[in-house]
Amino acid sequence: MKKLKFYLIGLIPGLIIVFFVLNKKGASCSGYLPNSRVIAETLSKDFKYSENFQNEMNIYKVKEKFLKETIITQGKIDFDKSHAQKQPCPDYILVYPKDQPIYEINFEKCKEEVTFNSIKKLN
Repeated sequence: MKKLKFYLIGLIPGLIIVFFVLNKKGASCSGYLPNSRVIAETLSKDFKYSENFQNEMNIYKVKEKFLKETIITQGKIDFDKSHAQKQPCPDYILVYPKDQPIYEINFEKCKEEVTFNSIKKLN
């Protein structure tokens, strides 16, 4: 019982200190979740647009800057509809915004590039 007391006396203040130090530096663990990892990997690759995707972007008046900076970064991967284990290029469905989605984007994430295949407006 004495060992447990000493353990807790060290553990609790240690956790509090680590929490405040990491919080001050802006660190978070959200980058390790599957959704965040797929989005980060997608943004790090070269973008390639199918002809169909470019036509749909023109129809819905979606600019490339809005696609990269807003839709992809703030979107959510729908893993139920995606084929994340497909080889060599897994394909994903991304919805934006996360709550009450307006856009649904289908893309393939290969080793060197990301190919966007379709964009649908859900409303």
